[in-house]
Amino acid sequence: MKKTVVVKVGSSVIAPSGEINSGIVRSLVKDIFQAKKIGVDIVLVTSGAIASGLGAMGYKRKPNNIQSLMAISSFGQILLMDLFNKYFRQNKGKCAQVLLTWDDFNHRKRFLNIKKTLEKLLSLGVVPVINENDVVSHEEIRWGDNDYLSALVADSISADQLILLSDVEGLFRGNELIKQVEKIDKSIESLVKKQNKAYTSGGMKTKLEAATKATLSGIKTYIVSGHRKGIILDVIKGKNPGTFFIPAEGRESSRKRWICSKQIRGYIVVDQGAKEALLCGGKSLLNVGICCTSKEFSKGEAVAIIGQDGAVVGTGITNYDWSILGSKKRLKKEVVHRDNFVKAAEGWSCHPYHRFKDKAGN
Repeated sequence: MKKTVVVKVGSSVIAPSGEINSGIVRSLVKDIFQAKKIGVDIVLVTSGAIASGLGAMGYKRKPNNIQSLMAISSFGQILLMDLFNKYFRQNKGKCAQVLLTWDDFNHRKRFLNIKKTLEKLLSLGVVPVINENDVVSHEEIRWGDNDYLSALVADSISADQLILLSDVEGLFRGNELIKQVEKIDKSIESLVKKQNKAYTSGGMKTKLEAATKATLSGIKTYIVSGHRKGIILDVIKGKNPGTFFIPAEGRESSRKRWICSKQIRGYIVVDQGAKEALLCGGKSLLNVGICCTSKEFSKGEAVAIIGQDGAVVGTGITNYDWSILGSKKRLKKEVVHRDNFVKAAEGWSCHPYHRFKDKAGN
């Protein structure tokens, strides 16, 4: 069976000063074809559209206006793909542009279409080159740099490895490179330093989010320097030139992993009895166990289930709009069926909920 590897390259690597580094792109494409020669399929997730557009249009820093960033991205995306296409042709290969948003992963049918399309491209010998569709998506412009998207892609196609190419060698504790991480916990997250870059977004925080998602999906994950020649082949051949994140031994079903890839649209606070029923009894969430909810989530959307102590209990797909819940009257169906619920204790709920909280200002 062929090995499949997702490689993510950030704008801090290929366009650190707002101009595409053609040497980095050429080296990256060369690595991809070397990997193909030894029987490894590569899916490339690349940033750089906004950074490329900024430089080409004469901007010194990113504007704060979202519409400006969307327009700049649409211009920069052409420059980015022109360059990738040029070097793929030089290697007598083919690439295909795939533009995605997180919303594409929210809908099960669209999610499955993404999976089937990527698998078909690989079977045809075509390398998918994926980017966030910044022209229609706000989240990646604000949250960014495609790190989490790369983990969603890796999980969707059951990739063997996720390689995150960074402008640093890996995760550091002080001046010491951490070679291996068994579990991404608060002590690991505390190592993240704030960054303020003119042309790029993301950073180590979003890479740890991606590594969390990928390792919980059973995928070996690496953060390594994208400036090091032959880095992709080194990782594929078993070397560890950066930080290696050990994948979880057990993982949920593909459908439950999809549930935890969905954007969190709200939250439901439950009492102790409902919490124990969900976590220990394998039961569904009923309306009588609800204390309160956030506003404006709809039937079929993903919500965080929260205990009265504020801790995340899990993620679930709700069968009702927020306005119907919390009245203590019995409803015809469960609020969240047990088959549509995943425990937070298994790690699946944390990062999407934190994103929701930060965005909502909670």
